[in-house]
Amino acid sequence: MTNTLPAHSLDLRAWLEEVRAFGELKEVPGAHWNLELGAISELNVKRANAPALLFDEIPDYPKGFRVLTCSTASPARLSSILRLGAQESHRELVQTLRGKPKQWQSQAAEYDPVTVETGPVLENIQSGSDVDLFSFPSPLWHEKDGGRYIGTGCMVVTKDLDSDWVNVGTYRMMIHDKTHVGLDMIPGKHGAIQYDKHMKAGKPFPVAIVIGCDPLGYLISGIEVPFGMCELNYIGAILKQPVSVVRGQLTGLPFPSASEIVLEGWAHPGDERIEGPFGEFHGYYPGKAETAPVVTIERIYYRNQPIIMGSPPAKPPNDYSYSKAVMRSALLVDALQAAGVPDVEGVWAHEIGGARMFNVVSIRQRYAGHARQAGHILSQCGVGAYMSRYSVVVDEDIDPSNLQEVMWAVATRTDPDLDIDIIKRGMGSKNDPMSIANPYKAPFASKAIIDACRPYDFIREFPEVAEASKELQEKVRGKWRHVLG
Repeated sequence: MTNTLPAHSLDLRAWLEEVRAFGELKEVPGAHWNLELGAISELNVKRANAPALLFDEIPDYPKGFRVLTCSTASPARLSSILRLGAQESHRELVQTLRGKPKQWQSQAAEYDPVTVETGPVLENIQSGSDVDLFSFPSPLWHEKDGGRYIGTGCMVVTKDLDSDWVNVGTYRMMIHDKTHVGLDMIPGKHGAIQYDKHMKAGKPFPVAIVIGCDPLGYLISGIEVPFGMCELNYIGAILKQPVSVVRGQLTGLPFPSASEIVLEGWAHPGDERIEGPFGEFHGYYPGKAETAPVVTIERIYYRNQPIIMGSPPAKPPNDYSYSKAVMRSALLVDALQAAGVPDVEGVWAHEIGGARMFNVVSIRQRYAGHARQAGHILSQCGVGAYMSRYSVVVDEDIDPSNLQEVMWAVATRTDPDLDIDIIKRGMGSKNDPMSIANPYKAPFASKAIIDACRPYDFIREFPEVAEASKELQEKVRGKWRHVLG
């Protein structure tokens, strides 16, 4: 469908000015690209109210060649990225998000990207012998990494062999040398499916890698968008205006016209090299360095004073674990409701499990078996199945995002013999740190569903909770704020 609204260029710098205005951007001069920049970012994101960090004056690089980290790590910044107005807590943010992913998905077809002739990304172009990936301050993020990763908070634009479907995914990119990067894609992901088609046909695979734009770009590139849908359309639905794109001069692939840096090239059949290791979202190096496809970079487009969008995984909380927790929590609510589970009060995909491995749903019990139904669907739905390990169901008086409350419910409202269901040979992953002990040839994994609700058949007789009522707590907080803070 053609849309007549003005197109949005996904300009990172416009978003940074907004973040600066509400006091959540800190500029950091002089940090070294070799480990120091990564360690500062890792320590920063573990603090309360951690700001976004914009690194400049990086040794070995011109002033103005910058790296941004921790962009999505607060409710205010994440709500700004998602165009949801100012939200000061994750509970408000998740509540505001309820139903939005389903709405965005249904409207995505109305927002085809708009191709323009030029944009800030074309201010500088390297081609031929001038291509040099080391022109940019790509960090060595952690001591045990296999190399410098230019692509962490990136958007990898690819195209299907047999159709016009353009996919945009977030896949890590390690620099091999001046003109080659590794492309690590999990089997089954949309980009990997497109890659496999090209390889089986013996054809080079076109790739354009966006190394920085409005963080909405990489945020949506990293979530589960339906097969066959272009993430640029989904982003347009969030913005309520189409994305402005330019086309790569070699591949014709679209990328945001205000992108900071774009790498364009081809993955050729049979061209693989050792890639990694690199830490994963759960906080481990789950495997050794392995072969992965190589992209030969033939052209680099970049803005004056370009900014690399950095978002390295690490032991949670990490750079992007908060945004993943919020987004996956909203998607899980939609999935539960779509499956017919009533009275879902809230869901939280905990950062401790990388927003995948420890998920909690709060329900208002309506019938016998309601809690088990919610737990099993939470564990096995399309959004939740990959690498889920523990799915916990609690009553409506428990905040699913408060781990202390959740574990109190587990400790006091469960009988382990009755209230823990085990699913064997569920969907696992080679990236699971426990896969080292997996007895199967395929990546299976067991999963636990913990029913931490009051037993439904004794719900009226169950002991009362010894605490002030929610209403009294709010009244007292208001009156005694000078004491309670």
